[in-house]
Amino acid sequence: MDEMEEELKCPVCGSFFREPIILPCSHNICLACARNILVQTPDAESPQSSRASGSGVSEYDYLDLDKMSLYSETDSGYGSYGGFVSAPTTPCQKSPNGVRVFPPSMPPPPQAQHHLLPHTGVLPPVPRNSCLTCPQCHRSLTLDDRGLRGFPKNRVLEGVVDRYQQSKAAALKCQLCEKNPREATVMCEQCDVFYCDPCRLRCHPPRGPLAKHRLVPPAQGRISRRASPRKISTCTEHELENLSMYCVQCKTPVCYQCLEDGKHSTHEVKALGAMWKLHKGQLSQVLNVLSDRATEAKEFLVQLRNMVQHIQENGVEFEACLVAQCDALIEALNRRKAQLLSRVTKEHEHKLSVVRDQISHCTVKLRQTTGLMEYCLEVIKENDPSGFLQISDALIRRVHMTENQWGKGSLTPRMSSDFDLTLDSGPLLQTIHQLDFVQMKVPAAPILQLEECCTQSNSATLSWKQPPLSTIAVDGYILELDDGNGGQFREVYVGTETICTVDGLHFNSNYRSRVKAFNSSGVGQYSKILVMQTSEMRLSSYCSKTVAAVAWFTFDSASAHPDIILSNDNLTVTCNSYDDRVIMGNTGFSRGVHYWEMTIDRYDNHPDPAFGIARSDVMKDVMLGKDDKAWAITDGGLGKGATVGVLLDFSRGILLFLINDEQQGPVAFNTLEGTYYPAISLNRNVQVTLHSGLPIPDFYTPGESEPAGSVC
Repeated sequence: MDEMEEELKCPVCGSFFREPIILPCSHNICLACARNILVQTPDAESPQSSRASGSGVSEYDYLDLDKMSLYSETDSGYGSYGGFVSAPTTPCQKSPNGVRVFPPSMPPPPQAQHHLLPHTGVLPPVPRNSCLTCPQCHRSLTLDDRGLRGFPKNRVLEGVVDRYQQSKAAALKCQLCEKNPREATVMCEQCDVFYCDPCRLRCHPPRGPLAKHRLVPPAQGRISRRASPRKISTCTEHELENLSMYCVQCKTPVCYQCLEDGKHSTHEVKALGAMWKLHKGQLSQVLNVLSDRATEAKEFLVQLRNMVQHIQENGVEFEACLVAQCDALIEALNRRKAQLLSRVTKEHEHKLSVVRDQISHCTVKLRQTTGLMEYCLEVIKENDPSGFLQISDALIRRVHMTENQWGKGSLTPRMSSDFDLTLDSGPLLQTIHQLDFVQMKVPAAPILQLEECCTQSNSATLSWKQPPLSTIAVDGYILELDDGNGGQFREVYVGTETICTVDGLHFNSNYRSRVKAFNSSGVGQYSKILVMQTSEMRLSSYCSKTVAAVAWFTFDSASAHPDIILSNDNLTVTCNSYDDRVIMGNTGFSRGVHYWEMTIDRYDNHPDPAFGIARSDVMKDVMLGKDDKAWAITDGGLGKGATVGVLLDFSRGILLFLINDEQQGPVAFNTLEGTYYPAISLNRNVQVTLHSGLPIPDFYTPGESEPAGSVC
């Protein structure tokens, strides 16, 4: 609770609050200190007199405008609250705790130099036209006829201060020891006496009538001595009325008389108890968020302190290595050795300075945060609804503001603990005068940027970056993926880019990916493995018991022969050569049942096109099917408007062809294994349009050897 002590001290006198009052700006000040810093203004400058002779502005409008000025974000620093109106500022001086204090501009009258009137115990009347300036936010307020009594007392803060002082008080002594009283160990609530252990056994034995007495710890006994029933809060404007409601617009507790004939009569009001519970809940919620920030800050401080140790260890190790290398280069290296040691020492000191500064700054912020948290927790313990509601809004705002101070970036180290320099002792003796540090470490493991990694259809896009504090040069990156079935990794990209899209993957498969960086010193560590799932194909029902996979795809311009001409979003293809050229689809299949069609848009001079499937390494400058990488159908009887269908069934391992919905001959073969792409070969006399995503023809029934819908 030591961090909370600053919250419990008056900004004027620097001591613990005594009879604190709440200013309209939500700050607190001792009642006596408030009287000491009052400023008396001439009658001519009194806002009351100027308001009385105002030019057509009613008192109601004046108060509303004044109230708006207080809560405006663009307020110039002057404000009012209820009956308090703006007043000019005065010169300031420093209080004992460093806060600026605005003293009286003229000596107070003799009777005001004493806090209490003789023989009465009450404050003397405040001089007319008195002005009070908040020592923290420097807003000036002119007091009305009620004087300082118009400010509500902060009973919650007063209770917290009392508990804090009791917890810090010296240990209680036994009241029955004759000489050198020992420390008390118990207190009897019935006898109202503090006992040490010997006196308790001698004077208060646990038998007879004394056996029914209740013994409590000394601290609890002191509190019970001072405990008193909770005071019922009364209205500052109607001193005989109890506060029972809460004005939502003015954000203050009010009494029934305020609602009947006061300025709150037209305002929205709610039950005091309900608003008390609501604001306690709100403060608890924001306090939980701030508590999480404080926990993160503590962990961050531990990290920074560990960094100090690591920097020191790395620095010592680095210096030892440097000295050993320089000593081995005989006398010619001595002068250069001193220069290099100086550079290392400066880097060492710079890193330590940056980290220590950050530790100091973070420690101060954490101390302030912890103090505010402890103060808020004590405030929440209070059972005074009106007193709590008087300060709850201000505390909630302070907690929000403190939580925002721990924003993004404030818990990130400003300096790396590594020394990314290594001495190169390889140069010849004649180049010693050019000896300098060079980077000889391999790059650190890249970080995959999960927010930018995604899959679309059967393609995967991955993005990565170097660690934020890494200064090691990178020449390039190596991206690796497995086969989508838990197999071995294989390289899919090598280059300097930090983003890559891999096409042609299997559908509905989980691919593991990783990336590493390299430079002239070697290859660094792999990043963490990222698992990405490719999309599922849409399933189409074509009989009561079977569901087949339906895939949409287009012709692949990237793998096509240069003579191929594509249009219609890569769905229509022709060629500018008289020789046959091959083009494949952009999606490969290895499982499931698939069907697609191609319509012939142009057919001149018997061009003899070929339709079928092919592996990825098929020859692109000969007719489809001329090598062992493709299987196709050719028919000289085709013509313009004809439709060629291809049915590929991996469950049976067969390939079927249809022309104008009629099956052509028997099954092509039944030994299909591996990955195949839709393919066609054609020349300049043919133009074909692809139709994918089609259901399986009704006449065909797939096999049962593999679950329907299993796709690549």
